[in-house]
Amino acid sequence: MRIWFELTNSPHINMFAAMIRDLEREHEVIITCRPLANTIDLLDLHGFRYTVVGQHYGGKLSAKLFGFPVRVWQLCRFLAGRRVDVAISQSSFHSPVVARLMGIRSIYMNDNEHAMGNIPAFLCADRIMVPEFLSMEKLRKQWANPRKVLPYPGVKEGLYLWELDQRLAQAAPAERATRARKTVYIRPEPWTAQYYKGSRNFLDELVLGMKDHVDVVLLPRGKEQGVHYQHARFAGVRVVATALDIADIAPDCDLFIGAGGTMTREMAVLGVPTISVYQDALLDVDLHLLQQGAFLHLPQLTAAQALECLRRAAQQPPNRGLLDKGKDAYALVKRTLLNQH
Repeated sequence: MRIWFELTNSPHINMFAAMIRDLEREHEVIITCRPLANTIDLLDLHGFRYTVVGQHYGGKLSAKLFGFPVRVWQLCRFLAGRRVDVAISQSSFHSPVVARLMGIRSIYMNDNEHAMGNIPAFLCADRIMVPEFLSMEKLRKQWANPRKVLPYPGVKEGLYLWELDQRLAQAAPAERATRARKTVYIRPEPWTAQYYKGSRNFLDELVLGMKDHVDVVLLPRGKEQGVHYQHARFAGVRVVATALDIADIAPDCDLFIGAGGTMTREMAVLGVPTISVYQDALLDVDLHLLQQGAFLHLPQLTAAQALECLRRAAQQPPNRGLLDKGKDAYALVKRTLLNQH
């Protein structure tokens, strides 16, 4: 088979990396992407062959609406004559539309019920795969046909973290006790996301209040955000300019603070002490993890509170239930992709 993966944001690379390598043994894989956040850096880190198609049009809704048909046309032109058998994507609103226009069977995966781009994607996809606890009522409001919906066990992060957990278990343990100071990783808010309505740069005081007490590693969502945190007043903060693999972050992280998003959930599932400071309405997936006690939600977190949480925090074992479900979800997605029912 010829399988098209459309990877439009950095979390999608980790999500599909193991599956792409698995499928490449017997099938031809085509990867397209766009320059957003650390997407291209992560593709290079994993050694994948890919093609950059189009661009990201920023955070303004008007620009997104203009850019949507442009990139759909660019993808159609790129795929013309390539005889793709099936398309799969996570939260790429373009992929199902392109697939429908070109007569390609498509699978659309999503766990963000607040994204408006779900509407065209749900209408055009042949199969919609979402976490098992995502509200069908919310899916219907975005015009999803219930007959297309195939729930998968657990959370999206489990799809790939079960495999990473196995690799981390075989690696040498991190020497935390020998470090002079503890390490806190911080992932700021998504500036360009259509669904995000919270404050901007609200983590500045938190970062400034912590940097003299712990080693702060800041993981920006794109170059513009990275430049903001390279200002002289943030001296001493390590701003990561390139992509870091989860396998490098998790063993080194004593506390993870994230303004929502996939990375926050990844750390929580892996048992890393995690605080979400997301300032908008939480997604169903976050509420599910919150109910399990996987992380804390403190949107007005201060440096003093964070340091106290760090003092009391203890590394927990990975969430075995979600990892086991993730392995089952991986198998279900692969069977659905290959049309093996």
